[in-house]
Amino acid sequence: MVVSLQPPILAAPAAPIEVREPAKLTLPLVFASPHSGAHYPPDFVDAAALELSALRRSEDAYVDDLFAAAPVMGAPLLCALYPRAFLDVNREAYELDPEMFDGPLPAFVNTTSARVAAGLGTIARIVASRREIYRGKLSFAEAEHRINGVYKPYHRALRQLVSRAWSSFGFCILVDCHSMPSTGLPSEADDGRGIDVVIGDRGGMSCAPQVTACLEDALEARGYRVTRNNPYAGGFTTQHYGDPANGMHAIQIEINRALYMDETTLQRRLVFKKLREDLADVVAALAALAARESEALRYQRLSAE
Repeated sequence: MVVSLQPPILAAPAAPIEVREPAKLTLPLVFASPHSGAHYPPDFVDAAALELSALRRSEDAYVDDLFAAAPVMGAPLLCALYPRAFLDVNREAYELDPEMFDGPLPAFVNTTSARVAAGLGTIARIVASRREIYRGKLSFAEAEHRINGVYKPYHRALRQLVSRAWSSFGFCILVDCHSMPSTGLPSEADDGRGIDVVIGDRGGMSCAPQVTACLEDALEARGYRVTRNNPYAGGFTTQHYGDPANGMHAIQIEINRALYMDETTLQRRLVFKKLREDLADVVAALAALAARESEALRYQRLSAE
């Protein structure tokens, strides 16, 4: 059974991002939802070769709502308001496919990354179903417009939030929040049941091991099937912001969309509320870890020899 559907937003928001601040900052945690935005500019929709419903298949729909407890509990939640089909903030600023543009790109553009080759650069060529987004070529000026107007404000805000947490507490745990399609996931050998959540810490490189273990244990205690780094080890955000030796811990969480919504209609399932409550408990577990392991999670200064 399904419930409410979040409609696409066609009127331009006042800002490309929303920062949901706690009444008082009490936790060294920052939550980010880079792919739950649902503002589709009319000119983007008009230029697309796909119908709006197909464009929306790439959304991490409702992920911001799933983590709504974070600000209530004392940590900020950063939300991108534009969809990843328009611009993906979980990429380098300039990962662009030269075949998508009507002229040569500047030399500083990264045209050879694996993400560009897959059609999923900063401005994606395809949606999740691997269908081509655009009918024609884009100008580099259009790319600059999106990057300056959406990408840079998002990362400026994210840098400010993690820097504030680090300055206030001596360390920060950044949780990058995503959802994933239910297809193409590893299954458990015993019963073939699919994975519910994938935790990505870039093979242990982007955060301290106790952060990953805490997240995994909290989810499994609530009955979810969890795996690490397969098939999602973490994207640009975990790679760029994760620096555990200096007290900056970044971890990615991918939630199976079939757990909480109909993947065709994007309507929420009745179990949505239960998942949101479980994730509030997960936030609480991370908060408890931060209090318990604060010394270990801080920047470890080396003594002079």
